[in-house]
Amino acid sequence: MGGIDEWGPRVSAGVALAVYVIGLAGAFGVRAWLHRRRTGDSGVRRTPARHPAGRMGVVLFIGALLLCGAGLVGALLAPQLRWEAPGVVSWAGLLVAAVGLAAVFVAQAAMGASWRVGVDPDEVTELVTTGPFALVRNPIFSAMGLTLVGVTLLVPSAATVLALVAFCVGVQLQVRLVEEPALARLHGDRYRQYASTVGRFLPDLTRGRSTS
Repeated sequence: MGGIDEWGPRVSAGVALAVYVIGLAGAFGVRAWLHRRRTGDSGVRRTPARHPAGRMGVVLFIGALLLCGAGLVGALLAPQLRWEAPGVVSWAGLLVAAVGLAAVFVAQAAMGASWRVGVDPDEVTELVTTGPFALVRNPIFSAMGLTLVGVTLLVPSAATVLALVAFCVGVQLQVRLVEEPALARLHGDRYRQYASTVGRFLPDLTRGRSTS
């Protein structure tokens, strides 16, 4: 089975970059604009300085997004920077990236007025446990990770692989050390019960305590 690269060495990089730009614009710019229009608030928060590990998570998260974008631009301008892969891999990458991107938008919409980027430890928002949040506790991050996996399959390179690793580490730090403690403090036993039966990033098929 031929891959997208059969149409030209830069085509898969261009497709991946287009998907990536649409994802960033939709997940952050458009979502923040819609949120402000509906609630009067952009939903964007800064991680408190007293959470250095959490701030490192934010740095890694942003760095991952920048590195991935740079890797895609680099592969577009200099195709030799990307690694060779079977044609089926590029098609699989496009499918995975598209599914992941759609899942990001669905999960963000499911949060409604509770959608936030970052954490304000003193702000009380509704605990969302329905829709995609009934499957995993952090479906937005899970879907973003899936999108990055797809982009990496489309354009495998040192930059995209490192970006995926940085994203995973950054999200783990942010979720485990900042977001989960804040939710447990705000929602108490209700959140702890929710966390005991719903996986962090992957569905908890055993219905036991999440270790994902």
